[in-house]
Amino acid sequence: MDERVIGRSHQRASVVGLGTWQLGADWGDVDDKEALAVLEAAAESGVTFFDTADVYGDGRSEQTIAGFLRGRPDLHVLVATKMGRRVDQIPENYVLDNFRLWNDRSRRNLGVDRLDLVQLHCPPTPVYSSDEVFDALDTLVEEERIAAYGVSVETCAEALTAIARPGVASVQIILNPFRMKPLREVLPAAREAGVGIIARVPLASGLLSGKYTKDTVFAADDHRTFNRHGEAFDQGETFSGVDYTTGVEAAAQFAALVPEGYTPAQLALRWIVEQPGVTTVIPGARNAEQARANAAAGKLPELPAETLTAIRELYDRRIKDQVENRW
Repeated sequence: MDERVIGRSHQRASVVGLGTWQLGADWGDVDDKEALAVLEAAAESGVTFFDTADVYGDGRSEQTIAGFLRGRPDLHVLVATKMGRRVDQIPENYVLDNFRLWNDRSRRNLGVDRLDLVQLHCPPTPVYSSDEVFDALDTLVEEERIAAYGVSVETCAEALTAIARPGVASVQIILNPFRMKPLREVLPAAREAGVGIIARVPLASGLLSGKYTKDTVFAADDHRTFNRHGEAFDQGETFSGVDYTTGVEAAAQFAALVPEGYTPAQLALRWIVEQPGVTTVIPGARNAEQARANAAAGKLPELPAETLTAIRELYDRRIKDQVENRW
């Protein structure tokens, strides 16, 4: 699979990576055997970038990745983790002492002395404007606790503030055919600054897979049940902030645009890969079959121009007014 440079870090990532939130929590149960099978399938399919966080299953996701990589010393996989969601979400908690504590915990979980890439995990908006925060992140690099740092954001405005910081290597942002505003506001600025873009929630929490109907019932411990209106965290993390009924209807229309040889999910992933400025896209997978199918999107032919136009028209017609004023 093709690889691209992650901005200023000079690290490389496969164009399709693997998101591992689901290996920790909030997507229903995934047992350890299945989690390891997902990692194995992704790696064998050419994925060289795993994205995790210290709060995914309270460290379970990080530990699972570490266990897998210990058993596969032949692999060269860059592991990006995140920090900042283990405490109350107030700017005062984003200080060097806490960074070191969180960093120590992730290094233990992942079994490494230095983390490849650490991202602030959707912190409060004022954090992005704090010189002290980014001085502290620079200190972690100087202390060789981390090789590089980035941010994971909720809004385009937060992304633009972060991109202006000279030490930021990457910005992780929700980007998919139901969330196009970053194409206009963020990706051009990132390209100009030399900042990598990690596209997350690429399937709009599964909507773009075309598998769900208005009658689909998700598990009680799945965020698609308990966070539809932002009850637990930012609403944009669930179905990209799109009303579920609207999303299901629009997803059916999206599925009708799929070219021969693609699945709806692969169409969504391929669309993201082809956006100028995107470094990698990080779909999750609940089983090995999904992991292999997602990775295959990185090797599919370029999409026809008429398909790209139809996707944009669908977004403008059904989705744009729901999401652009918030994120």
